[in-house]
Amino acid sequence: MTNHGDFKKIEAARPPFGDAQYTVTKTVDPNWVPGSGANSDEWKSHKKIELDPYEEGRPAGYNYKTLISTITPRPIALVSSMNSKGEYNLAPFSYFSLAAHDPPTFTISCSEKPDGSKDTLRDILETGELTINIISEWFIEAASHTSIDAPYGVSEWDLSGLTKSPSSKVNPPFVAESAFSIEAKLAGKHVVYKKNDPTAVSNTILIVEGINFHIREDVINDERNIVDTSVLKPMSRLGGISYGRTIQSFECLRPHYEEEDAAKAREVSKQKHQDSSV
Repeated sequence: MTNHGDFKKIEAARPPFGDAQYTVTKTVDPNWVPGSGANSDEWKSHKKIELDPYEEGRPAGYNYKTLISTITPRPIALVSSMNSKGEYNLAPFSYFSLAAHDPPTFTISCSEKPDGSKDTLRDILETGELTINIISEWFIEAASHTSIDAPYGVSEWDLSGLTKSPSSKVNPPFVAESAFSIEAKLAGKHVVYKKNDPTAVSNTILIVEGINFHIREDVINDERNIVDTSVLKPMSRLGGISYGRTIQSFECLRPHYEEEDAAKAREVSKQKHQDSSV
């Protein structure tokens, strides 16, 4: 709230969330051909500046702001964990990604807090278990609330009002409201140290293996291999405190190098070269 003024007053002036219809559109330029490059020359009217992330006087926090507002949208892992005392923890992570499918492997990066490691990191390193829950529109406020700076041992489940559902192969429960949840175990970690202070930890990257899935029946097809994005309604993180919706998409066929495409590419490249020589 401190950095965003009277947030509720600002929000009150905005249009309502609304129930948007998921649509699939054409590509930006359906007539694009191999070798023709960008579909607009607008980029040529802007200069690029060079930015050294470690230039003198640039705070590390600037890189954080720059990167989270650029690497977007980012999927969010709502991570459920437990410590050895049986205390529950629930927290969102947008430094999260799918890394492999065989076996299902994911990365979650935990930033070091000024007062030490995050509760989630401590739990997972202690027990080696967690669940990853995908966040959808119908519980975004509750999921976001789990980022609260609650003391260690205080359950974000209670603070958010989300529902525990028992896992089959790990101890931490999964989020009942989530349409796709993953039971996972720790497979490895990589510690990242601060550039200007090699003794201080910046992030700990957890590599985890998914060992069991829980999927809402209406989001997956009959073959049980493809999830419908229009039903999943996944949320993503953008810069600052902003979230994004996935309400529109288009499809691009995977290209295959055939003589016809190669010929088109050579012809367009040749034409571009001639035009630039004039």
